Amino acid sequence: MSVNGVTSTQSAAYSYISADTKVNEEVKSTEAAETEKKEDTGVVYEPSADAAGAASAKKTYTPDTNLINKLKADAEARTAQLRSLVEKMLGGQANAYGKATNMWQFLKSGNYTVDKATQLQAQADIAEDGYWGVKQTSERIIDFANALTGGDPDKIEEMRSAFEKGYKQAEKTWGGSLPDISQRTYDAVMKKFDEMAEAAKKANEAETDVTK
Repeated sequence: MSVNGVTSTQSAAYSYISADTKVNEEVKSTEAAETEKKEDTGVVYEPSADAAGAASAKKTYTPDTNLINKLKADAEARTAQLRSLVEKMLGGQANAYGKATNMWQFLKSGNYTVDKATQLQAQADIAEDGYWGVKQTSERIIDFANALTGGDPDKIEEMRSAFEKGYKQAEKTWGGSLPDISQRTYDAVMKKFDEMAEAAKKANEAETDVTK
C-alpha cells in the first residue's frame, strides 16, 4: 500500500506549507474580511500613483480562503476514506501487529495480505490518473501553496522550502525513504515550483521592459 506514503506526503506538505510560512495571519484577516462577501480570486489590483503622479497598478496578493478550505476538507475526506479501506483490508492483521509497532511501520513491512477488490481499488487510487497518483497529488500541493499565498511569486521559494520540510517529516513518520510513487510526487512538485519561478522571472522581465 505505497499510497500511504503519498497521503502522508500530502498531509505533511499541507501542514508545513501552512505553518512554516508568513501568510497564516493574512489568511485569518482575509477570512474575517469575507464575512459579508467571499472572493474566489486570489489577486486583487489596487491603483496607486508613482513618484511623477502618473497612474499605475500595484498588485497585492490575497489568500484564497475558499480554495484553501475546500482542499483541506477534500484531503481529510479522502484520507478518512483511505484509512477505512486500509482497516478493512488489514482486519485482524493490523490489530495484532499494531500492539508491537505502529500502522505506518506495518504497512511499510508489506507483511500482510489483501483481498482482490481492495487491491484493485488501491491500484486505481495510485494510478497515473488516480486521486493519489503523482499528477493529481502534485497539482493539489501546488494549488494549496498558490491559494495560501494568493499566487504571490515572491513566496515561491518560501513555499518550496516548506514543502521540502513537509516531505522530510513524512519520511520521518514513514521510518525511512518513502515509496517510489512518493519520490516521484516530490520530483513533480519541485518541477512545478521551478516552472512557477521561471514564469515569474519572465513576467518580471517583461514588466521591466515595458516600464523602460
